[in-house]
Amino acid sequence: MLNPRKLAAEFLGTAVLVFIAVGVATESFGFKLFGTSVAAGVVATAFAFGLVLLALAYAIGPVSGCHVNPAVTLGFVAAGRMKLGEGVGYMVAQFAGALAGAALLWEVFTNIPTYSRKLQGLGTDGYGKASLLHLNQTVAFLTEVILTFVFVAVILFVTHKAAIQGAAGLAIGVALVVVHLIGIPLTGTSVNPARSLGPALIVGGTALSQVWLFIVAPLVGAVLAALVHLLISGRADIVTEPAPAS
Repeated sequence: MLNPRKLAAEFLGTAVLVFIAVGVATESFGFKLFGTSVAAGVVATAFAFGLVLLALAYAIGPVSGCHVNPAVTLGFVAAGRMKLGEGVGYMVAQFAGALAGAALLWEVFTNIPTYSRKLQGLGTDGYGKASLLHLNQTVAFLTEVILTFVFVAVILFVTHKAAIQGAAGLAIGVALVVVHLIGIPLTGTSVNPARSLGPALIVGGTALSQVWLFIVAPLVGAVLAALVHLLISGRADIVTEPAPAS
């Protein structure tokens, strides 16, 4: 039976992640608040995602494990650390939370006189002309697979029974910063299907037509991460289960 407190935590956590981190991304690249250096916007956005996730890991981690990402949840399911039914429930809550966070963020930005959904957007991911470096579709897909593989693998390893206790949240937050530092100029960095779909549904246009890549590629990367984790760390029954809701 699905635990409503866990689902509520995943909904809230994903909404907060999107509202704050995607908000910083929009301010940095939509409003171009990075000044004369695009690198400043990349760093600000990368740290926004990582620091928000770090805070959430310690805030709602004891309740739901703080996945706030369908790719992470799929990684746990594929690694045998979560039942499929519960995983589907988590994913539904995460997608709903992402849409809610994006809608609230859009409401805030619509009250800025210079804001235009077509011009400033909402921190969406993209390839081709929608990529800062104009990365093509094929390589963008590969990039998202690799970045998600790295991110989800870190999560699975640092939550392993043999990992350093108490350090998981910090390691996960740092990992998200790192993948964003390299990924933002390439694809905008998804590694999280919910984070990509929520804003794309509101912005529409190119963002919505390309969002399939940022749903499929992270899921592929997550499954690969789970397989490698199992190969190196062993069976699922020797790893620590996510903390139960209190």
